[in-house]
Amino acid sequence: MIPPSMARADWLRLILLSVLWGGSFYFNALAVPHLPAITIVWGRVTLAAVIVAGLVVASGARFPAGWRNWRALLYVGTFNCALPFTLIVVAQGTITSATASILNATAPLFTVVVAHLLTRDERMTRAKVAGLAVGFAGVAVMMGGAAIVAGADVVVAQMCSLAAAASYAFGSVRARRMGVEGMAPVTLAFGQVVMAALVLTPLMLVVDRPWTLPMPPVSAWLAIGALAALSTALAYHLYFKVLAAAGAVNVQLVTFLVPVSAILLGVVLLGESLGVRQVAGMALIGLGLVALDGRIWRR
Repeated sequence: MIPPSMARADWLRLILLSVLWGGSFYFNALAVPHLPAITIVWGRVTLAAVIVAGLVVASGARFPAGWRNWRALLYVGTFNCALPFTLIVVAQGTITSATASILNATAPLFTVVVAHLLTRDERMTRAKVAGLAVGFAGVAVMMGGAAIVAGADVVVAQMCSLAAAASYAFGSVRARRMGVEGMAPVTLAFGQVVMAALVLTPLMLVVDRPWTLPMPPVSAWLAIGALAALSTALAYHLYFKVLAAAGAVNVQLVTFLVPVSAILLGVVLLGESLGVRQVAGMALIGLGLVALDGRIWRR
């Protein structure tokens, strides 16, 4: 059974994780002007696989073994890495990192629904239903405004961000089932990024053909390196630790904290700004996540 609230150590890991994942939106923004989306994500997960392999060896953990585990890792690597990472990068080609991070914060809303359908110990409650209603009202505020003001391309980009959030929901719930089976967090992280790299390799070669593109600047290479080492290798090691201890719904609360660091980096380093619509949508999504967490109801 998953505990209804998280321990202090899990909260600290969650905060650090939010900083690492919030930084990914900034690093994406540095790489997007110079490289296509699939190539950026392929570089991110491939380099991360090398780094995490070193962590597996250093920690004395075992590499994944057996067809059953690798098949599950293929699923998790697709829905927790390859698909959402690519959708977010595609979205950031049109919308700001702040907007993408706010919409990505809807992942816990999707996770509540998926966990209710696929697990026995994370069931839907009245509080969670209320949180879903308020959170998706925030999405409606942001999406409705974009449809009126910005045009179809922005709406498509925001839909990509929402699709990435839904993908995370399916990936996290399945990953928790694997964690219950006893796989070490660093082993899960390695298997996930390896399978994501395998999924993306043929797509990168056929669709992007990066060898035909101009050589990107050093800043783009550094951004991919930071994405791999900080926002993927280290971040997923922390993610699976919290996931095993606190459950799929609790770990997705990190996306409530991610927009804070993403927005700060976007405003300070990228010159981005937030409109009233984004602030209102973020407030409603945040209120929905607070309701999902359940602490406000218990108090």
